Amino acid sequence: MAFENIVGNDKVKQILEEVIQSGNYLHSYLFEGETGIGKILFAKEFAKYILEYENDLQLDNNNHPDLSIIEPEGNSIKIEQIRLLQTKIIEKPIISKRKVYIIDECETMTKEAQNCLLKTLEEPPEYAIIILICSNENLLLSTIKSRCTKISFQKISNDEMKRFVETNELFKNISDSMLYAINGSIGKAYQIKEKQELYKQLEKILENIDAYDKIEFIKNAENLYKEKDSITDALEYINVILFKKAKADDRFLNCIQHVEKAKIKLKQNANYDMTIDDMLFHLWEEVNENYNRS
Repeated sequence: MAFENIVGNDKVKQILEEVIQSGNYLHSYLFEGETGIGKILFAKEFAKYILEYENDLQLDNNNHPDLSIIEPEGNSIKIEQIRLLQTKIIEKPIISKRKVYIIDECETMTKEAQNCLLKTLEEPPEYAIIILICSNENLLLSTIKSRCTKISFQKISNDEMKRFVETNELFKNISDSMLYAINGSIGKAYQIKEKQELYKQLEKILENIDAYDKIEFIKNAENLYKEKDSITDALEYINVILFKKAKADDRFLNCIQHVEKAKIKLKQNANYDMTIDDMLFHLWEEVNENYNRS
């Protein structure tokens, strides 16, 4: 059965399997849904059946001559990339009956690129199938969306995600905070896996913040000072923990505001170490000194 090794989105699986069974492929699809929920995996698996090809390795390595995957160059998909697509798409398939073009993060196409693609969507070759993948369809021209069959993807449920991370041994014991931070995204799960030791440490010190004096708290959070390149993700994770604690303890409500202020300062290129210092001091004070004075 198609898509059996992909987690979540059973409704999408059913829709695409019915298309595969009927063999009635349309010329253009729009796979829409949040980042990291497996849309590209679905697109590649769908392409395998469209091309009637069983060599997964060749598809995974993007080596199939009748499959092309277009991704952003830098921050966007340029008009030159779409012009190359137009040049290649009129060439007949080499080893399959059809050709498949997957445009990942298609919402990053420049306006010029989108207008260029529109010409191909209006009159595609009979053997060509284009799959657009996006996380924000509002950035696409309405004329592009109107020419595609939209398939909406949903976040993966917490139960499904927990089974996924345990089956794939991403985490030994996933916490509720990590599950909440993953937010139904496989991509996010892999990002958190890379930083799980830091996140476990952050969770430990925030869960016991009132057991430390101020200096101990700062010292135990010292790994934050080494996370300059990924500090936004770390601060978002801190807020996940704080939000969960604030539901039961209102001391943590103002803490979230201090983390948000730190994020703004860092975006404005404030001194990194001083910003982290200031945030940590205020977190400790909100939970300890300010609470005790009230």
